[in-house]
Amino acid sequence: MSEYHFDVSLQDFEARVLQASMEVPVLVDFWAEWCGPCKTLKPLLEKLADEYRGRFLLAKVDADTNPELAQYFGVRSIPTVVMIQNGQPVDGFTGALPEGELKAFLDRFVPPPAADLRAEAAALAQAGDWNGALQVLIRATQENPDDEGARLDAVEALLQLERKDEAEQLLGLEYTAEADRAQSLRARLALAAHAVDTAPLQARVDDNPDDHAARLELARALAGNGQYEAAMEAALEVVRRDRHFDNGAGRRTLLEFFEALGSNEHYDDLVRKYRRALSATLN
Repeated sequence: MSEYHFDVSLQDFEARVLQASMEVPVLVDFWAEWCGPCKTLKPLLEKLADEYRGRFLLAKVDADTNPELAQYFGVRSIPTVVMIQNGQPVDGFTGALPEGELKAFLDRFVPPPAADLRAEAAALAQAGDWNGALQVLIRATQENPDDEGARLDAVEALLQLERKDEAEQLLGLEYTAEADRAQSLRARLALAAHAVDTAPLQARVDDNPDDHAARLELARALAGNGQYEAAMEAALEVVRRDRHFDNGAGRRTLLEFFEALGSNEHYDDLVRKYRRALSATLN
């Protein structure tokens, strides 16, 4: 038995097929014990249902014991296969098809695997469409709630959209496979709490370039606003002017920034640049 394919009858057809199809495509296979092609098609469909891991469900209907369903769907020959989406039949075929043609049929209706959805979301994010990326990632996490990578991709999108409460909720879940990345994103969320108007802090620094405390406040505010390069430059300037200020607060602040951005390859070059600059300043 499998959670992805199962026998249905008139009694449970509404719940297990029509209602279920509101969430995921359901393929209905009308078969009969005496049908030769059914003995070829049915195990192949079962195999694909297991391989697709819930991206579609296979509901098997014995047409001989459920003539009402066969009549309702206009079944004239066996096997007949019908795709149900949102409670309605959208397409189908009769007879046994080879595996390649079955996959081609399924892929017209079945959503792509989470890995493909993550790639789609990444492309949208690269184009600046963070709302679109988030919607795709929501689909990915619904299809595979255990995919920590997709969940953390969604956190990235939420941070970009300044939806900090939702990002915090997702980061409150357990992460084992992606523990380092989750910790890095928690650090970024903590930085976002420092998002304030930087103009007064900049004015203080302009008035007194040796006000290292004000410059570090400015660095944190810039990071909270997502201006990471300017934030690193401000923290590095404190190190240049007085590496020992507040027990090395400038260096510690830069290390916090490195941790917060370390999980996102988009910032790899920036982090490398300021790691080298910090090392050169200290040596």
